[in-house]
Amino acid sequence: MKTIRSFSFPAVLLGLALTGTVIPLHAESPSVADWEPPVVTPLYPPGKGPVVAVDEAHFNFHTIEGRYRGFARVLKQDGYVVRPGRSPFSAAALREIRILVIANALSERNRDAVNWSPPIFSAFTDEEIQAVQEWVHRGGSLLLIVDHLPFPDAAKSLAAAFGFDLINGYALDRREIQLARLDRPFVYTRKKDVTADGTVVDCVIARGRNPNERVDHVMTFMGAAFRAQTPVSPLLVFGKFISSYQTDTYGKLSAATPSVPVGGLMQAAARRYGQGRVVLFSEAGLFAVQWQAGEPVGMNHPGASENFRLLLNTMHWLDGTLK
Repeated sequence: MKTIRSFSFPAVLLGLALTGTVIPLHAESPSVADWEPPVVTPLYPPGKGPVVAVDEAHFNFHTIEGRYRGFARVLKQDGYVVRPGRSPFSAAALREIRILVIANALSERNRDAVNWSPPIFSAFTDEEIQAVQEWVHRGGSLLLIVDHLPFPDAAKSLAAAFGFDLINGYALDRREIQLARLDRPFVYTRKKDVTADGTVVDCVIARGRNPNERVDHVMTFMGAAFRAQTPVSPLLVFGKFISSYQTDTYGKLSAATPSVPVGGLMQAAARRYGQGRVVLFSEAGLFAVQWQAGEPVGMNHPGASENFRLLLNTMHWLDGTLK
């Protein structure tokens, strides 16, 4: 299967893309098992933490035995019980779960990994969305992760149930396209720099429980953007040079691709919903462990050393440890 990461392909193809020739943006990105999560002080004894179910019932592109193997290893080292979720969402299926993780779900009608062109259908039935919504309202916690096209449209109805509006495109830096570069990850810092890719917003998740858990620097790998239709706590906010490129076909991009500015919109945010909690990330690679063309992509990237900390802080907020 090809990956959704589209920033690692030959420079000659980048040149073609910027002169108007539409090209596919596929690149191999296997999950790698030899990365060791740097969890020094686990929050829970091994296997004694809350139950985390990672959805695998909706043709998910990221699973705990695939592209999110590194994700699962981080959680397990922190003591969480990590399980695959292989049943459609219902009150019964969600009853024994503390945190539900949904990463890059797809409808069966869009499961083709070669041609994800519109229309993109919801990955979830109305009944499933209602079940998740009611479960969170009663105290459950949801970590919803989507990437660029086609995944925002596949999760749009579920995200909207919690007040988020996903933009189904590719988030890219306009300056990089002008320079014929698409291979640079986004870097978020706490510094107020108008030229930056984005800002890590000071909030409970970014602060952690103590100074050793503070997140000052996050790296993401393209993804999408979203806005909120209800008050939320922003976590990662795009800088002014980021736009969403609205191609009509997965993995194809040219200089003529229509785009909309998304500076000031979000790539991560959290909110309380009834008695429960929701966190949305519109990029999946930041919590993966992958290589493309021999280069690390995800938590194993040298510049992404705090990404694993962001993941743990997010889980700690979702399980109620962080208030």
